[in-house]
Amino acid sequence: MTIQINPNQVPAGSVHVLPFLEASSIQFTNSQGEIIPVNSSLFSGKKDSFYTLESAGQLFLLVGLGEKPDYKSVETSFRKILSKHGEIISDHLVLNLGQTLNTGLLEAALVGFFLGNYHLDHYKKERKKTFEDLNLSINSEDNSIESILKRAQKIAVAKIETFELVDLPPNKIIPEYLAGWAKNLEKNPGVTVQVFDTKKAQELGLEAFLAVGRGSAKAPQFIVVEYRNAQASKHLGLVGKGVTFDTGGLNIKTQGMHYMKSDMGGAATVLGATKLITDLQIPINLTTIVPAVENAVDKDAFLPSEIIGSHAGLSIEVVDTDAEGRLILADGLSYLIETYQPDQVIDFATLTGSAVGTFGYECAALFSNNEEFQKAIQEAGMAMGEKSWPLPLWESYGKEMDSEVADIRNYHGKPLAGAITAAKFLQAFTHEHPSWAHLDIAGVAYADTDFAKTKAGTAFGVGLLLKFIENQL
Repeated sequence: MTIQINPNQVPAGSVHVLPFLEASSIQFTNSQGEIIPVNSSLFSGKKDSFYTLESAGQLFLLVGLGEKPDYKSVETSFRKILSKHGEIISDHLVLNLGQTLNTGLLEAALVGFFLGNYHLDHYKKERKKTFEDLNLSINSEDNSIESILKRAQKIAVAKIETFELVDLPPNKIIPEYLAGWAKNLEKNPGVTVQVFDTKKAQELGLEAFLAVGRGSAKAPQFIVVEYRNAQASKHLGLVGKGVTFDTGGLNIKTQGMHYMKSDMGGAATVLGATKLITDLQIPINLTTIVPAVENAVDKDAFLPSEIIGSHAGLSIEVVDTDAEGRLILADGLSYLIETYQPDQVIDFATLTGSAVGTFGYECAALFSNNEEFQKAIQEAGMAMGEKSWPLPLWESYGKEMDSEVADIRNYHGKPLAGAITAAKFLQAFTHEHPSWAHLDIAGVAYADTDFAKTKAGTAFGVGLLLKFIENQL
């Protein structure tokens, strides 16, 4: 796109976008200085409402934001400008942002607008209309609009790349692809990337990680991204579950396997957030780990009742090979904490159907051993429309994971408290780190949205992490 800020004039055929808060009467001024009232029965600025009309030879798209718009609702409404109303837009669009939105909501509006150019039709012969050649004018009275625009563009790019990682098919997004994607982050200052192959992972004792990948022809990749900033005072560690496709292993799934390309949603979140943090050069030290595997079935696949090792030195009884995500996360967490000793650790994973059973598709399940840390994560997410809610880590749940033949088992085998017992399993591999949090994003990383007929990636967690980090600076 070609973008101008507060231009002196715009072409006569431009489409003008005007956002409004909900009000009993709505009016605007057209290009000839005439005040145009809008019938309140047609448009009153209600949340997520739109109205198109022509005045003085120009087309106006009115966008309703509701009475008290928040970041997510504004982002969603502005995403619909290109996604849902692109047919009325030709060469030139004017975003008249005026005084309606504060600085934070200006960012949300611009992020949403750029997200509207994303579609799922990556492999269709005839693709939907795109707006790479659009001439965009932005009218705003905010003195920082240029810096807001630059930041919004970087946020949108990171979210779109996160969408793609989840949405693209599993024959494209394989462990090697994720490793290559991560290596591209080295273009940013302060970033180094290591990728451990099977041999190196064996040397490091990443036995649980390797067990999951044994049944696949696609080699596992243990990805480590380090970002170091000279101005940093804190070190955050991230781990994302990177199961690029999950058959369930020998405990093969009996339904929903079509969606299992999304089982690397946690990896997509932490990689997308890492890209954004390094693009913005935020003053924090960050170490991101993605254990990337495919859980497939062949003669070498790991077995139910098998005893496997782990980086932490704990033996694991495999009760269910479909509880594989926690195995690779266990090695990821242990390696991160023992090797780097970060101040705080957060893992993201599409881990359990139990989280969906508890919260539906509304929010993530949040677990932490540090109440203040947990509250900061939750508040950051709520501010960005990426909601989470805490569940307990009581020791009584941990006893459910006791094994008579190994140090711990990967599944308790009961149709209850699945998200909690999975979190207790992970906690056993955190080496008693004082500030660890786990977000089970099974219901929110890949979901029904307003922008596709099927489930699609949401980039849940990218905004949460950005807000959480900046809140601490």
